[in-house]
This record gives sequence, C-alpha cells and structure tokens, in this order.
Amino acid sequence: MHAVSGVQLGHRLAQLREQAGMKQAELARQITWSQAVLSRVEAGERPVSDDELGVILKAIGTDDAAELATILEREWKFLPAPTLDHPDHHLLWRAEEMTAALVEAGSSSGVAPAFRARLEESQKEIAVLADQLIRRDHQIAFIGGIGIGKSTVICRATGLETCGVQGKVEPVPVLEVGAGGSTVCEVHLSRGPRFGIVVEPRSHDDIRSDVQDFVDQIMQTGQIVPGDDGSATVPREIERAIRNMAGLTQKRRKNGDGKTVVTDPAKELAATFPQRRDFVVEVLNRMGLHRRDRRDEWHGPELTDSPLEWMRSTFARINNGRHPEFSLPARIDLIVPEILETEDLEVSVIDTRGIDHLSVRADLEDLLEDPHTVSILCSGFNDAPSGPVQHLLQRARDIYNKQIDFNAGILVLARPDEALAVKDEAGFQVETTEEGYELKNEQLRNALTPYRLDELPTFFFNVREDDPEGLRAFLRDRVRQTRSRFHRQLSDVLSRTQHLLDNAEREQVQAVQREVGKDLNSWIALHRELPPTIGHIHDTLLHEIDHSHPSTVNAAVRREGEWRSLSYTHQLGHGARKTAVAALQKWIFVFEDLCRALSDSRPEAKDLLSQASHLMATAYDDLLRKVQLAGLTYYRDQLREDSDFWSNNVDEWGRGSGYLNRILRRNQEWFQQPERRDLEAELKTAIEREWDTVLRRVAAIFE
Repeated sequence: MHAVSGVQLGHRLAQLREQAGMKQAELARQITWSQAVLSRVEAGERPVSDDELGVILKAIGTDDAAELATILEREWKFLPAPTLDHPDHHLLWRAEEMTAALVEAGSSSGVAPAFRARLEESQKEIAVLADQLIRRDHQIAFIGGIGIGKSTVICRATGLETCGVQGKVEPVPVLEVGAGGSTVCEVHLSRGPRFGIVVEPRSHDDIRSDVQDFVDQIMQTGQIVPGDDGSATVPREIERAIRNMAGLTQKRRKNGDGKTVVTDPAKELAATFPQRRDFVVEVLNRMGLHRRDRRDEWHGPELTDSPLEWMRSTFARINNGRHPEFSLPARIDLIVPEILETEDLEVSVIDTRGIDHLSVRADLEDLLEDPHTVSILCSGFNDAPSGPVQHLLQRARDIYNKQIDFNAGILVLARPDEALAVKDEAGFQVETTEEGYELKNEQLRNALTPYRLDELPTFFFNVREDDPEGLRAFLRDRVRQTRSRFHRQLSDVLSRTQHLLDNAEREQVQAVQREVGKDLNSWIALHRELPPTIGHIHDTLLHEIDHSHPSTVNAAVRREGEWRSLSYTHQLGHGARKTAVAALQKWIFVFEDLCRALSDSRPEAKDLLSQASHLMATAYDDLLRKVQLAGLTYYRDQLREDSDFWSNNVDEWGRGSGYLNRILRRNQEWFQQPERRDLEAELKTAIEREWDTVLRRVAAIFE
C-alpha cells in the first residue's frame, strides 16, 4: 500500500461508509471491532494494516470501496498525488503513467533532439493541465457596479437570509448594509464546520492614509472651489466606519421650527485641532486601533440569536466600524456549514467591492484571469450590459484574456415590472416578463458582439419574485463547465501524447516531417523581428486616469500610485501586455492558420502540426504573463523614489476645475522624461527577447 496519512485514509473510509448508508456501529459489528477502535481509525488516530483495510473495504462492499484498494497501490513520482476521494483520480493516474512514459522515451539513446523536445513539451503541458484538474477549490465572483444589489442576490442564492425583522415580511439578507450602502471591503463566503466570521484587518499604514483623507475632507469642506474635483475624497463606506470607530458620527435633531439640524463632531474636533497632523493623530487615537486586535468570532450554543441572525448583526457591526474589538477590515470571510452544494468540489463565493464609475481595479482583473474563478458580471436590467462591465470586457480583450470566453457569465438583475416595460421594434409593450427578458437578451447580445462574447451565458433574475433555484442551477453549471473543460483538455493532450509515443519511430524518420519543419522554420525566420507598435505603454494608465472619478485619482496619488481603486503599476503592467498583444496577436493567428493549412495538405504531419499550434499558443500565453509582470515591475522603483512627482500631484487637489487635466499633464511630462523613455525601451526589448524565446521553443520540435 502506498503511504498516505492516517487522517486522509480515515476520512476516506468514513466517506465510503456514509455513502454506503452504514452507521459506524453497524460497520464495527460486521468486522468484529469495537466502535471505539473504528472511530479512532476514521479519525486517523490508529493505523491499519493491509489485511485490516481489506476487511473494512470488503464489509463496506461498494464499487468505490473496491477501487480504493487499487488507488492505494499507486505510487506517484511525477505529479502530485490527488486526494483519495478525487473524482478524476483515474484520469490523473493516466497522466502520471503518460509522464513516466515520456520520461522513459526521452532518456532512450538515439532519440532525435527535435523529438526529445516534443516529448518534453508534452510533459510540461500534462503537468499544467493536471495541476488545474487536481485543484477542486473554485470561486464564484460577483462583479458589478455599486448599488445594483449584488450582496442581496448573493444572499438569496446561498440562503444567507433571516426572517423578516422590524415588520418586514420579506427575508433579510445577512449582507444587508442599508439602502444605498456598500460593504467596506471584499467579502468571501466559504464552507466550514460552523457559523463564523474571520476578518483580515487593513494595515495601520492603509488606515492612516484613509484617516488623512478623511481629515482633509473635513478640513476642506466649504473651501474647495466648485468644479470637477467633487468634494468627497473618502468613499462613503470608509467614512462611515472611521466616524463610528472614532465616535464622530453626525447628530441629527429637530429644532423649534421642526427642521432637522445636523451637527458634525468631526468639524468641531477640527476647530480644536487646526493643524492637520494633530487632527490625524487625534482621530487615530480615538479609533483605538491597539485595542482592536480580534480576528474572528464564532456562533455558539450559548447565544440566543439564530446563527444567521447573529451573523447578520455581527457582520453589520464589523462592516460599519461599530464592533469595538475589530479594526477596519481589508477582507471579511463568512464561514457557513453549507454553500451552493456542488458535489466533490469546494466552492466559495466572493462579493467584490462595487465598481465606482469606469475605474478598473487590479483585484477584478485578477479574478477574470483566474482559471478557477467563475466571474459573474452583474448589471441592472435597463443598462445591461453596464458600462463598467463592458469596460472590463474590452480591457480583457485588449490583453488577450481567454478566460472570459469560458469562465464568465452575465447576470441581469431585474426589478419588478422592468421587464414588462420593454417595447419591441414596432413600439408595442411586451405582455409577459418572459417576453421582456427575451427582447432584452437580444439587445444584450448585440452589445456583447464587439467583444466576440454574444454567446456568453446569461441569466435574468428578479430577487423579489423569482425562485432562486434557477439562479443556483446557473451558478453550479458555470462551475461544472469549468471542470469539464479541465477534464477535456487533459484527456485531449493524453490522447495526442499516446499517439505520439505509439508512432515514435515513424514520427522521427518521416520525410514529410522534415518538409513541414522547413516550412514552419521559414515562417519563424521571417517573423523574428517585432513589427512597430503605435502609442506608449503608459497610455493605458493615462486613459484610466482620464476616465476615473477625481476623488479616485486623488486617493491614488496620495498613496504614491497604489490604491485599491487605481493602481499605477497594475495599469502599466496592463499597458505592457496590451502592447505585446498589439504587436504579436495577428502573427499568432497567422501561425495557427498556417498549421491548419499544412495539416490539410500533409495529413501525415498532422500530429506534429497540432503540437506546434498548441505549443505556440501556450508559449504566447507565457510571454504575455511575463510581459505584464515586467511592466508592473520596471516602473515601480522610479515611482516610489520620486517624492517630488507625488507631492506635485497631491498639490493639484482643491485648486478648482480642471483637476484631471492637470494630473494628466504632470503624468505625461513624467513619462516623457529620459529615464522613463529608457524604461519603455528596455521593456520593449524584453518583449523582443521573450518573443525570440517563444520562436526558439517552437522551432526546437522540428528537424
């Protein structure tokens, strides 16, 4: 028996027993053990011999139990061993055996260098795809604008709702934050043994920056020259939390005329501490961050509230800064016993922070590129697909993010009667909600056509009227489609690799292989030098600044370009990758077409050409990731070190209309300086170097 931990084996035995419908006591009687001994085995506290294991598995008597004995005999040398209950264990074992065969074939004497390169590339591809399939943790990320109801629909889909309170008949979402409110940070919902809340606090530096913004907002109120600056430097949810934590909430009372009078303790405090630095220190002191060191809280039997009622009230206190033991959160995890049951998978749900205007955040684009994340792009009914969603999709296309073709879906959140207000081409109003959805779906698909996403899965949902089971089925199906794609990709490469090994001798000596190699090497020789590109790497950053809210830009420059809603380095990485795509994308498509054409005319070389096409696509993806990382990294030091640049940008706030134009001018001038021109030249040289690596990697598989 191959060595596995006692905990893993015991857990699998308990699973098999429960799946067979057997109680622990019943199985113990059948194998003439005490229940206490069996309990220790299932807990991983007592080892079992091979003979004892055979007796247990025979007593359970299911096909899965019989298979476990076979699984335990497998010895994994090249790939990570999957868990004993992995549903794709047999396919992954095929991948392990195929890898072993590739290693053996490649180590044989007399193997042609080009064929050995083909074997090695096949081994790399199997390792990447097997790693994707081994992982069973998936995320469903809800992405959309502020105030469209993401949190509410998440709670409806996952059952995180309490009974109506304060006279309400409808269920109340656990994540309810009040009309027009927002969660202060990203919220993750995941499965655990019981109900709990885990908080990752913001760093003291981040909190200090937020307090400085808050102080400036208070001190400048009434002093900002009207214009496009706006007056809000701090997001409303952050301001609310700071005020609650510091005991500076606004007071409302009726005067003698019955009018509401608002008094602001923060403004009164500003009068006491006229110096900005002193005011910041006083607010931080009042927040008592040194006392707010708690990281988690769990529901227990001693509490009178039900688990969901407790979770709703505790979450609201933490989110609003009203819990005395928790600091300002950077992330909140809600742990619940069940969430979107998906067989054999661990699925978590992410309620991302709402998108403000058209600003594009690094956290959202990272989710869109993660192969294990299903991105649900949310829009209101009337504006679907919303401007922020379309902007995200366009940027994904600009950098050749292929994940959006497979791992994304559109969720249209309809309010009552919105579908019935739809009119057809003749101006007649629809008669049913379904007809309204159908017409809106046609409009939506037309809007998605420019992004080549008119077939993107779409679901319409009215949280007040629709059965949530349809939405749950939509979400589960998106995750299952992701798993099916992983399975299909690995199966396909194993089949191709098996054919390669079965025909190893022919693949190395056929004259047609050499002829095809000459054709493709000729193409490679003609495409070594990159074509000229238009524009600059920093153009993407300047575009995002130009289309961001002034307060977002102000918050970013006050943090030396790194803020959650606008990151300079992320935008520069995106710009570098966009530059590489603009230069190379057409060539990648031409190479794929060439391989298909040669395969049609020379079917004997079909396998070689198929591998060449797949290898070019894989190597190109690697290039794009490296270039994006390089763009993010190259500028970082100069941005951090140029304190005058940031100070000058900070000074532009509060000078009246034209704020964004002034910031754009300063940024344009900075990037046009010789030091930055040299950086851009170095980055384009890096793209050329990586492209040469791609071509050499592809050329290596030809004679």
